Amino acid sequence: MAEPSTVTEAPPHLQTLLSLRGKTAVITGGARGLGYEMMKGLAESGANVACIDVLAETAALAVSKLAQECHVEATSWGCDVTNDEEVAMVFDSIAQHHGSIDVLVTAAGINKVCAALDYKAEEMRRIMDVNFSGTFFCAQQAAKHMIARNTRGSIVFISSMSAVITNRPNFHCAYNASKAAVSQLTRSLACEWAPYNIRVTAISPGHFETEMVRQLSADQKAAGIKAQEIWESNTPMARLGQPYELKGVVAFLASEASSFVTGTEILVDGGQTAW
Repeated sequence: MAEPSTVTEAPPHLQTLLSLRGKTAVITGGARGLGYEMMKGLAESGANVACIDVLAETAALAVSKLAQECHVEATSWGCDVTNDEEVAMVFDSIAQHHGSIDVLVTAAGINKVCAALDYKAEEMRRIMDVNFSGTFFCAQQAAKHMIARNTRGSIVFISSMSAVITNRPNFHCAYNASKAAVSQLTRSLACEWAPYNIRVTAISPGHFETEMVRQLSADQKAAGIKAQEIWESNTPMARLGQPYELKGVVAFLASEASSFVTGTEILVDGGQTAW
């Protein structure tokens, strides 16, 4: 019997593992807010990016800016992620245009602050449709292309700390339930697609200081200021997150630096769920 080889290949350098150069990352909901910041992080890591968003004009401006700043190919694609046929066509077009789909980040999502007794049926269905069904349809199409090309793919869902806690002082049970479904989808698909070398993970953000949050606080005046004070007091770090603080996490999960990470989620909440 032959002796086992003692020659081992040197592991890749960390900078090589973290690099996304030569890969194509698809980001849903990347036209603005946290989705844009995460798309920017991927582009800064070298990935070519394809932005899917219902805000087609805003998405076009966003990718034009990234292409100039990061010197990558950046494209935008108008799409309603709740329409499975439309999603399939857009992913086919992206794969044809870019040559591959290596990474998917699903940041498209909606919310409505509402007492449970006051939710209308169509509001509940719409939230579940965008946040959960849209996430699944995009993951399904990305995986099909990854499997067809034998790609070592990474799919990163954007869940929320709201999947595991009930937020104060605002109530939005439909959003919370939809994100809990996304977290479970993460675990389920990670197990199902691991044999194809596709990793599925999730990022669960806490409260972040986005333009939307600032506008909401301004519109609600004293109530908005009070809500933000409660969010900060609920967080051990006593502040809201800054959007750029998601860039490193998404780049890590998208890259080969996380090659043995799947079926799990990373909470980026300033410690709120640790209380």
